[in-house]
Amino acid sequence: MNPRNRLRLALATLAAAAAFSALAQGNYPNRPITLVVPTATGGTTDFAGRMLAQPLGTALGQSVIVDNKGGANGSIGAMIVKRADADGHTLLMQYSGYHVITPAVSKTPLQWDASDFQPVANVLSAPQVVVVRASLPVKTLAELVAYAKANPGKLNYASSGNGSLQHVTGAMLEQQAGIQMVHVPYKGTGPALQDLLGGQVDLTFGTPPPFVPHIQSGKLRALAVTGKARLPSLPDVPTTAEAGLPKLDATSWFAVFAPAKTPKPVVDKLTTEIAKIMATPAFRQKALDLGAEADYMNPQQLGQFTQAELARWAQVVKASKIEAD
Repeated sequence: MNPRNRLRLALATLAAAAAFSALAQGNYPNRPITLVVPTATGGTTDFAGRMLAQPLGTALGQSVIVDNKGGANGSIGAMIVKRADADGHTLLMQYSGYHVITPAVSKTPLQWDASDFQPVANVLSAPQVVVVRASLPVKTLAELVAYAKANPGKLNYASSGNGSLQHVTGAMLEQQAGIQMVHVPYKGTGPALQDLLGGQVDLTFGTPPPFVPHIQSGKLRALAVTGKARLPSLPDVPTTAEAGLPKLDATSWFAVFAPAKTPKPVVDKLTTEIAKIMATPAFRQKALDLGAEADYMNPQQLGQFTQAELARWAQVVKASKIEAD
């Protein structure tokens, strides 16, 4: 191809890309949007998706349908979004444990990684809370550690899956407190919570939203919060630092991602509307009531934060010697 034709082809390509971007922005969305949640119902990832879906649908003039696709440490949902058309009509409400921990714990390479997704906006951030069944004879984190030492290997803790943040948090507690527990993985926080309420497991670690109502009703007991400050929704529950384990610090985040190569005008429209929704007093208060925080990050901020989190949790996983099945 001669230089003149090459230049014409380049100009035509740029013109087509510009036209597509303008079309994408002007017509988007032109049908319902699917928001894939890579967990079962009942957990914080699901709550985040449902908190956002209705107001986002209203803002965009199209329904936003929450589609729960739990399993395989988030990989089932992630692969659906990775393979979807990059037009903004299929989005991922991602859980940080899956996004930055699953890649570090997998024995074999995953079929996806963070580069397969375009950051759109962070929605919620929340610490983990250490929760035990009400009938377990412990009322503080120190008593839990003492009980575990007196009964090595008899306590079992639930998580949302092998390699999940709950699993990693449990392993961190075992290391830092010098105790042994049995890990029981589930396909999401919802099923784990049901068995905790039913007494089939002794304790779990998780973000507060699904647990707060049961803690307040007395069906479960919260021993500590794995963040740097107490929660307004659980003001009497100490932090892990206050309870004597300052290095047990684990915060989750829940963010919207789109398939890689989603046009910038579409991403800009989505993140702008999500920011408006998250700035409303009603949204922010609902997050606080559930034990979380409306914590907006724009695409660039979320992308940089994700890279930092990937590096941080890779080190934690290596130190904990955790591998997913």
